[in-house]
Amino acid sequence: MPHIKLSTEYPGIRSLFAFRPETAKPLCDLAQTLLYNPHPTLSAGEREIIAAYVSSLNACKFCTNSHSAIARHQLGDDSGIVKQVLADPESAPISDKLKALLNIAAKVQSGGKNVLPGDIENARHEGATDIEIHDTVLIAAAFCMYNRYVDGLATWQPDDGDMYDKMGAQRVREGYHAGAGSLQFAAGSGQ
Repeated sequence: MPHIKLSTEYPGIRSLFAFRPETAKPLCDLAQTLLYNPHPTLSAGEREIIAAYVSSLNACKFCTNSHSAIARHQLGDDSGIVKQVLADPESAPISDKLKALLNIAAKVQSGGKNVLPGDIENARHEGATDIEIHDTVLIAAAFCMYNRYVDGLATWQPDDGDMYDKMGAQRVREGYHAGAGSLQFAAGSGQ
């Protein structure tokens, strides 16, 4: 049961966007920039994996499931990679660079000062650029905020995997600006 009166039409963060559209816009703009817009070197799927991984570390069911679904769609429908990353990034079939970036993301999730010079040097050694390191830290920090926003107000978080899959496909098609303005995705519509 949500802590405040939220629409039961939308799950998770979507209900919070409907509740306060003026805060939805900058939050969606940030997600659009970090996760959807073209990036010099990190694919949208890799950036979504970072978001899903941090969300899983924060035990935020809605964000873990929705960003896992988006990552899967971005990575050519390969849910195995996403599941492996969430279970154990070190043994997942991803690049050593992404593993090093996920290590940094995990350190940010536990506390920003936990990121040590050796973590940055390791990422650089694996080929990470300054912008990749910067964006990984910002994605991790932003998802700590998003996760706490969703869970701190006890939003409705569905168990239906198909619903997350439909939301994931929609985000891949439309980006994050659609989440703030139109709220076209209703819980049962699959739009």
